[in-house]
Amino acid sequence: MVFKRMLQAFGVGGPTVDTVLTNPNVRPGEYLTGEVRIAGGDHPANIDHVVLSLLTRVEVESGDNEYNTNREFAKISVAQRLAVAPGQRIALPFQFPVPLETPLNVVMGTQLHGMKMGLRTELEVRGAVDPGDLDPVWVHALPSQEAVLRAFGQLGFRFTKADNEQGRLHGVPQQLPFFQEIEFYPPPQFHGRLNQVELTFVADQHHLYTILEADKRGGLFRAGGDAFGHFHMSHQEAMHADWAGIINNWMAQISGRGGHGMHGGHGIHGGHGPGVGGIVAAGAAGVVGGMIMGEVFDEIGDAFFGD
Repeated sequence: MVFKRMLQAFGVGGPTVDTVLTNPNVRPGEYLTGEVRIAGGDHPANIDHVVLSLLTRVEVESGDNEYNTNREFAKISVAQRLAVAPGQRIALPFQFPVPLETPLNVVMGTQLHGMKMGLRTELEVRGAVDPGDLDPVWVHALPSQEAVLRAFGQLGFRFTKADNEQGRLHGVPQQLPFFQEIEFYPPPQFHGRLNQVELTFVADQHHLYTILEADKRGGLFRAGGDAFGHFHMSHQEAMHADWAGIINNWMAQISGRGGHGMHGGHGIHGGHGPGVGGIVAAGAAGVVGGMIMGEVFDEIGDAFFGD
């Protein structure tokens, strides 16, 4: 994605900036690469800092209120104290490391409804910050995460939505101040017993932590409430695990006997609302290069980061 705009701090005749991503598709732990391209205007200009940052939308609970805010969660400096002569062209290459806990917004080639991600370019000129513009970024699942998501599809879950929530998870080495919940409606055999299931991943370099939360529907002889499952494996183990069997057994336990799942259940967070629901259209067309970027740029721009 390319954006081009005149720096507000310079006014008419000032330099323009393009940020060009080599490929907007990335996995957690990989790098976004590209160039920040600056073209000099009609007069000399001095730029103090050029900074790139990853932003997403996060839901925050404050007392009885909830609100959504734009949350920056990774940042790098591309250049400092840059003098731009009239008509001069400067290309600043960058490699942006994407954190392993970065939320997913594409699963099996399909965008997750409700998940927005953008790379923002900021330029500081004479102490004033020009927020630049946003490039959409498409974060795809790690192979270990894909194995879990495929199992949700095999079992007949239906995806509903995904969002990020501010807070900490119990019992996992979480680094970011928020976590993603992917929400599903359960398969037909669990209707009437479970309202929805939420899936959360926390990944580090060697391990994948998979957290499940089910909203249990109460009945004459069973209590309602939330049940949790916590599964910890290496990425290699997770890629080859029988996730369909693991998830199905956990679902049967919590819906039939009110247990807390396999590998030790924990009250991980106070869940509310749906989870990643049915597998987002498995078999939908894959995403190559920047093919889907232009289609949703307006949505991911002002509407997304309008705060």
